[in-house]
Amino acid sequence: MDDNNEEHEFVGDMDMDDDEADVANNNTTTPISAVKKSNNDTASVVRHAPSTTEGRGGPKSSSESVVFSPELLSMYYSRLFPYDLLYSWLAYDPSSIHPTTGGKAFVTPSKQSVPSSSGGGGGALTTTTTFPRREFSMTIEPTPGQEVYIRYQSFATRDDLATAVMKRRPTKLDIGAVFNYPPKDNKSLPTGKLKTIERELVFDIDLTDYDVVRNCGCDGAKICPKCWTYMGMAMEVMDSGLRSDFGFKHVAWFYSGRRGVHCWVCDDTARKMSNEARSAVASYFEMNLGSEKNKMSSLSTPLHPALARAYDILEPHFVNRVLPESGHALLATHASIVKVLLTLPDAAKPVMITLEKKWRKNPGDTTPKEKWRELKSELSAFVSGRGGAAKAPKTLSAIERVRIEMWPIETVFKHTYPRLDINVSKMQNHLLKSPFCVHPKTGRVCVPIETSNFSTFDPFSVPTLAQLMKELDQYKKLLFEGDEGKEKDEGIVHDWQKTSLRGPFEYFQKKFLVPLLNEERKVLKDERERRAALVGDF
Repeated sequence: MDDNNEEHEFVGDMDMDDDEADVANNNTTTPISAVKKSNNDTASVVRHAPSTTEGRGGPKSSSESVVFSPELLSMYYSRLFPYDLLYSWLAYDPSSIHPTTGGKAFVTPSKQSVPSSSGGGGGALTTTTTFPRREFSMTIEPTPGQEVYIRYQSFATRDDLATAVMKRRPTKLDIGAVFNYPPKDNKSLPTGKLKTIERELVFDIDLTDYDVVRNCGCDGAKICPKCWTYMGMAMEVMDSGLRSDFGFKHVAWFYSGRRGVHCWVCDDTARKMSNEARSAVASYFEMNLGSEKNKMSSLSTPLHPALARAYDILEPHFVNRVLPESGHALLATHASIVKVLLTLPDAAKPVMITLEKKWRKNPGDTTPKEKWRELKSELSAFVSGRGGAAKAPKTLSAIERVRIEMWPIETVFKHTYPRLDINVSKMQNHLLKSPFCVHPKTGRVCVPIETSNFSTFDPFSVPTLAQLMKELDQYKKLLFEGDEGKEKDEGIVHDWQKTSLRGPFEYFQKKFLVPLLNEERKVLKDERERRAALVGDF
């Protein structure tokens, strides 16, 4: 998990991971102990660009090195945060966009009449939009170094949310479930009356969980282009499984802002899932990847179709991005080769001895890709008893044969299979960082990721707050430079369209949000027609 709160001690009964807070009590606000500061720090919320592999590029000016500050955050919330996109999505209200514009124009929701529950636990909301009953939580810094966590926040309209966010300037904004009553009324309701009724199915994948297989020099919060490819592999497997095996269509992926990715499955069937069903889906993608001490096979034959598909997806990535020196050098040096060969089942020891001797004698004769192909070929020949440099004993048992056959698949999975924080996915009541917000440690925006084009996504190129403010200034300057600036301003509705956020935000709007709301519109139309047919009102 992204550890936004790695230096914080949360006070109160909390059920949360390092990055996505999930408070279990009914308190609206929870104090957080002061952030640790060095003697030279005057305000912990002002953060500078990291000097590790989290940042790249040439020297930065002092102003550009500041990636996160209250002033920059305030400007982002007031000018660039896509409140319309967030509202239309979380409201699941097709009337929030004009159907004739392909989602380019939004209906302002602030004037909508929204029923509310009465004090003392009156009637639940009857409006079709779920937005007023959606929980938000905020982490705020009223004074430098003093953080306060506020849960059970809800807002009747888009403008109410925008007003609260711009006023409080949360360093972290989380999204929770839809309840049967507005969460803000939780203290006025009888105990146990406030209950979750739906929530997107979410997944969280973080590079810290890959530390045991990252051989690029990174660990913990550090990332580099080599280890970042693990996120693309995980996304491809998960996205394929969610769509093919469960039939989900509305799946959105987001960069966490630091070292991971988040997945939001937004189909109606996914949102209505019980906690038991969510746990079952999450467990479907979970795999025991073993350890250095435990080499027992966790795979059986024949391989489950989902795992067979995952292997077909992952092995090419394993060969091209894990084995060579340009990746994680798994078969690039004699030391790493020996380490891999030692993971072979004991029954395949003759293969290990034969290949180690051959590759040690002629280390440069074959590439890592060719070594992997030869290793698989030798194992296959060893098990079948046909050819091969090493001969299998006649006493080789069926169990040993299966273990040897499964070893290449297990090795690929150990290094590349998705490593989920499964607890994030199990409960409706678990909160997850809001897309489009800013990671306080990097100053980078949590932008949508186009799964089909992941290879072009560079986490180091995701804009920071300082960069975005600079882009706004450059755009303003361009407008005063004649016809070219005027042409560029045509069709601009939001300030974020004047920055490098335009690409990822419009991708989310056109490729995810509009199809999602179009389906919601069809569902509502079909329901109206069904009801009309029941009463004979055609």
